[in-house]
Amino acid sequence: MENLVQEARRFAQQVLARETIYDGTPVINHPDNVARNVKDENGLSDESIAAVYLHEATRAHKDLDISAFPQDVRTIVDGLNKISTIKPKDTKLEAENYKRLIVQYSTDPRVTVLKIADRLEVMRSLSIFPKSSREQKLLETLMLYMPLAHQLGLYNINTELSDIYFRYSEPETYRAITNKLKATEKDRELLTKEFIQPLEQKLQAEGIKYKLKARTKSAYSIYKKMMAQKVSFEGVYDVFAIRFIIDCEPDNKLEKDLCWKVYSYVTEEYEPDIKRLRDWLTTPRPNGYESLHITVKNKQGQSLEVQIRTKRMDVEAESGSAAHWAYKGVSHSSSIDRWLKSVRESLENPLVLSPEDMPAPPSKEIFVFTPTGELRILAAGSSVLDFAFNIHSGLGCKCTGGKVNGKPVQIREKLQTGDVVEIMTSKNQRPSRDWLSWVVSSKARTKIKQELDADERKAAKEGREILDRRLKNWKLEFGDDLLYEFMKQHKFSSVMPLMAAISREELDVNDIKSFIQQKQQENERASSEQTVAPENQPKAFASRSGDDILVIDARNVKGLDYKLSKCCNPVFGDDVFGFVTRTDGIKIHRMSCPNAARLIERYPYRIQKVVWQDNASSGEFLCTLHIVAHMERSVHGSIMDVVAHFKVSLRSFDIKENHRNGTYEISMRLLVPSTSELDKVISLIGNLKQVIRVHRS
Repeated sequence: MENLVQEARRFAQQVLARETIYDGTPVINHPDNVARNVKDENGLSDESIAAVYLHEATRAHKDLDISAFPQDVRTIVDGLNKISTIKPKDTKLEAENYKRLIVQYSTDPRVTVLKIADRLEVMRSLSIFPKSSREQKLLETLMLYMPLAHQLGLYNINTELSDIYFRYSEPETYRAITNKLKATEKDRELLTKEFIQPLEQKLQAEGIKYKLKARTKSAYSIYKKMMAQKVSFEGVYDVFAIRFIIDCEPDNKLEKDLCWKVYSYVTEEYEPDIKRLRDWLTTPRPNGYESLHITVKNKQGQSLEVQIRTKRMDVEAESGSAAHWAYKGVSHSSSIDRWLKSVRESLENPLVLSPEDMPAPPSKEIFVFTPTGELRILAAGSSVLDFAFNIHSGLGCKCTGGKVNGKPVQIREKLQTGDVVEIMTSKNQRPSRDWLSWVVSSKARTKIKQELDADERKAAKEGREILDRRLKNWKLEFGDDLLYEFMKQHKFSSVMPLMAAISREELDVNDIKSFIQQKQQENERASSEQTVAPENQPKAFASRSGDDILVIDARNVKGLDYKLSKCCNPVFGDDVFGFVTRTDGIKIHRMSCPNAARLIERYPYRIQKVVWQDNASSGEFLCTLHIVAHMERSVHGSIMDVVAHFKVSLRSFDIKENHRNGTYEISMRLLVPSTSELDKVISLIGNLKQVIRVHRS
């Protein structure tokens, strides 16, 4: 390919040949001026200058084929075109977000520099734009391009951008300040000359080599200080500053000694304002900035700021980690700062880095837009579903898909920076568990889980009602022992997912019927085996305590008392066994007792077969029910009503509130005559709409 810049300009000239700007001049004049500035002021390569022309050609003609140009040039053009679409809102927060978006678009760091140069040329010609367009460009310049130019160390560009912005936004104040600066220019030159005269001989005698710099603040900087300090032009002390830059070896102690020595000569000659002393030699700023600042009055009583630093300190302050932007109150994030610093280094050493080695911008976030142009920031890897929940939780729950840049996509579609996203919804849509694998934001995950839990509770309630109706029709009982055995067999972690599975028809209730009937048959066979006693089997006897219990095969323990174990509180009708203790006689345990397996396995020789009499007598037994219910006041009365309908006696009623889950945890001790009466109580309490689960311990 012939000269890259010439080829790019020829391409742009052909596309833009008949196009003019607002004042009637050819559009090609704009990229010509930008290219000239980029080459002369920024020293960027031919690839960057070629990109300026191709950007102008493709910005309004998006379908142009520029594949004949090198890839790194096309990458720069793509970034410039994307930045051109940014229209920031008039808020500081939005400005920071849009500034971060510019960085994201700048996959090649030269993109940001070129866009700032482009904006400078626009601002120089601002008078030709219509008022509405002019106001938008002023806002963009203030919010985006001035801070970025400052952070990249493009101080001359930033100063010019600032003053042009100031001239149009506050024309009267701008004229007042610039006229005062012009009127006092010769005075400042004379002031500098008079200031150094009494010090020259002393510094020369000490062999101190230095360079003197005189700096006048820009009109916009003076204006900002006037506003911040609420003072007039004359009240801004550092409108004019004199800087000593000492030439010496980079030795920490030597540098500090020389700076303080210059300080002593200045303050001997001129009256210092100690309140305005800023000692950043002894304690440098956190960013490493080192310097001595002092405000003094000359013989005529005029105040001026004096800055004293060494050559090393000055270089560090101007272009190193202590650069001006790093401590002048410019809002920034650490990731963007690191990227901007690497961009500055690449600009200062343009021949060191190849395009492949150019630093990449931070990529932990993506920036997407609503159809109305509102900017939304999401985590990298976010989907259409994440975007919907970011807008509103209700929108996320009803999301069925979306349109990305006008094309229909599924809710799991991953988004990229710059995408315009429209959400599609349906009133019948509900979150599913699959959604959790399609989102990355904590907000989306939390809301999806909440919705799933609500659906699970609703389904569980419906499932319990279905099961209760079927059990009633079958005239079967599904007690806690059978329930938990069934759950373990079918690998349900709790009652709620089991009941929900019934509601969703994922579990056939006939499986529960078969399970109950199977257990009944097993119990009947076991009972018949126990009642067929061998000829030498001794007769059963009733204990002297008068309770309705018979102990079989107890001839070796005749005369010993029995006790009902407190660990499981057996009730008449329970499947039980006896355990011979060393000191407390025989203790009766339920077969479902938590300790049963251990006792039977470790001490088989101390186990006694136990059955109840055929009919319950006047004996009564204590048992404990544990109830979990929704936190509704009516639940207490409802439970009491159930208890009152049966031949049971309430001995204790303890309630704990679980505010985290929104539930009551109720522990209730009852005196009951039999398991059949207890099962009725458990069944009716479990049917209460407020009750989540009930079980016996």
